[in-house]
Amino acid sequence: MARLPYYRRRPGSEGRLRTSGIMGFRLRTLLIRSISIVVPAYNEQARLPETIRRIQEYLAKSAWTFWEILIVDDGSTDGTLQSVAPFAETSSNIRILRNPGNRGKGYSVRHGMTEARGEWRLFTDADLSAPIEELEKLWDATVREGSRVAIGSRALDRSLIGVHQPGMRETAGKFFNAVMRAVIGLQIADTQCGFKLFHGSASMATFPLQTQERFGFDVEILFIAKKLGFRISEVPVRWNHVEGSKVGMLTGLHAFTELLQVRWNDLRGKYR
Repeated sequence: MARLPYYRRRPGSEGRLRTSGIMGFRLRTLLIRSISIVVPAYNEQARLPETIRRIQEYLAKSAWTFWEILIVDDGSTDGTLQSVAPFAETSSNIRILRNPGNRGKGYSVRHGMTEARGEWRLFTDADLSAPIEELEKLWDATVREGSRVAIGSRALDRSLIGVHQPGMRETAGKFFNAVMRAVIGLQIADTQCGFKLFHGSASMATFPLQTQERFGFDVEILFIAKKLGFRISEVPVRWNHVEGSKVGMLTGLHAFTELLQVRWNDLRGKYR
């Protein structure tokens, strides 16, 4: 994929474009519209083909000049691979990545985000609980605020939630966020929405430092990105709960212990 150069003014080149600093970043984001969409998948045979079709329809109508879809199979035991293979066979813009067995959502996202070729990289859940069209809101936020990371949020405007999670799960999510703020100190209203956009520079700096491989990874990557100095925009998005969640009670409880692990990793200097 060809990249546009980052121009800096030199003596005698008064007519050239200067694109350093925040204003330069905003200008470059307007010029460079290439996107990789990473979809982690574990036993998603039933809904993944429709997800791919919906993403393709959005991209076909969008202004992205280059796009690719990366399906990251996390050791599925159903027909997930067989259901997506025809898409990859008929389009070079769709790639299938395979994990070495079932490693977890965090591992899958890291795998996809580090293999992506787009200047911008979005990871989204296979059920598209946040409609893919909401990507435009994240993109607009990066241009408006000069941020390298933009994340979807259910907490900033709950009127955008069409179908809510079961009451107990939603309450647990709010409690987790409160504990996260106390332990980690991130002032983010919703770290767990699976709809996050990273500029390539932020992605390649953040994800190689990620250690969490399961559902606690969201907090860790945001903590790392913030620590490395990347501006994060939190954006309210439309969202609908979809049945079939892979997050069980024990997995949810384990995410609380992973908060302590992030703090311990930071104290040991693992995020430098």
